[in-house]
Amino acid sequence: MRALPYERRRELPLTKPPVPPEKPATRPQVRDARTTKSRILAAAKKEFAKKGLGGARVDEIAEKAQANKRMIYHYFGSKEALFQAVLEEAYVDIRSAEQKLDLDGLEPKAALERLVRFTWDYYLKNPEFITLVNSENLHRAKHLKKSEIVKVYSRRFVAMVSAILDRGVAAGVFRADIDPVQLNITIAAIGYYYLTNRFTGSIVFETDLMAKEALEQRLNFNIDTVLRLVLRP
Repeated sequence: MRALPYERRRELPLTKPPVPPEKPATRPQVRDARTTKSRILAAAKKEFAKKGLGGARVDEIAEKAQANKRMIYHYFGSKEALFQAVLEEAYVDIRSAEQKLDLDGLEPKAALERLVRFTWDYYLKNPEFITLVNSENLHRAKHLKKSEIVKVYSRRFVAMVSAILDRGVAAGVFRADIDPVQLNITIAAIGYYYLTNRFTGSIVFETDLMAKEALEQRLNFNIDTVLRLVLRP
């Protein structure tokens, strides 16, 4: 093949090998999606706890989450589904915290006392949990009925309480006829009722139920009440 004259060769365009397209950065996208969903859930938790399912507005949740309505519907589908996700997160949070109490490493009586203390402190530090539960009860638990994850975590909790009772029975300190579900309801109720009725109760009983001394007195009463229920005479 004849070589091209120098002049013509100089006019030919220089070609470079094609550059392969960059792979999409999936990790940052996944991380951003999780961050956005977390912000939405946090904002939704406050709105639902304050105004209930009916009163909360998606527009306000989006604004406080620094997101937009399209993202909310993309990630959760509807306001009802978002409410269910908030409820699930709330229940998973308290159940997960209970599992971290290391109750298996304590004597049965000390383990039960720690659980009562934790429940009381959790309610005080997380008032949204109580208001969310109240709101869901107004809807007859129709959202929790659809949640499998709440059922799984609740079964683990009942099993944990049952194990404490079994150890107490084996050690000869607990009665053998205590139902773990009924005991859990009692532990929740004696703190739940006090706090949900703190405003009316302060008027009726003419004392500030949320004063530091009153809260300490109530906690001690809760612990004494639960232990009297389970301890052998």
